[in-house]
This record gives sequence, structure tokens and C-alpha cells, in this order.
Amino acid sequence: MNNQEIDQLLEKLKNEIEGIQPNDEKGQALLRELSADIRELLERAESKQPAPSMMQRLQASIDHFEITHPDLTAALSSLSAILSNAGI
Repeated sequence: MNNQEIDQLLEKLKNEIEGIQPNDEKGQALLRELSADIRELLERAESKQPAPSMMQRLQASIDHFEITHPDLTAALSSLSAILSNAGI
């Protein structure tokens, strides 16, 4: 997957996140952090290398929203798989 495709996926995730209003404080915090991580990745020109802490937050978000927001979880899982397949 090239950087343009990753950018498109990140934009899709950003839009999905903007439409979610979690009822719990942990969910709100996870989405704020994930949004910041996505903005950071979108701003990187050449390398889409996330920080290790982003990968941890990505997995925590997948775990937290798995039941309540399946579309978001699917998109986050796709991003995780893409980053993993790219050796990140």
C-alpha cells in the first residue's frame, strides 16, 4: 500500500472518529489521542511511521470500541493490519 492509499484510509478514519460521541470518559480520551495520532501521520510527508505509543493506543481503541462502534473498529483494524504488513 502506498502513502496515498494510507492517507485515504487515515482520512476515512478521521471522518469516522468525528462522527462518534462516546458516553464514557475512556472512550472520549481514546478518540482524542487517536485523532491527534492520525493528524500527525497525515502531516508526515515521507514516512508514515507511527510512534510505538500510537500503536498501543490503536489497539486500546480497537478493544474499547469493538462492540459499540463496529465500523470504527473495522477501519482501525485495517490500519493496524496495513501498518503491520508494512513492517511498522
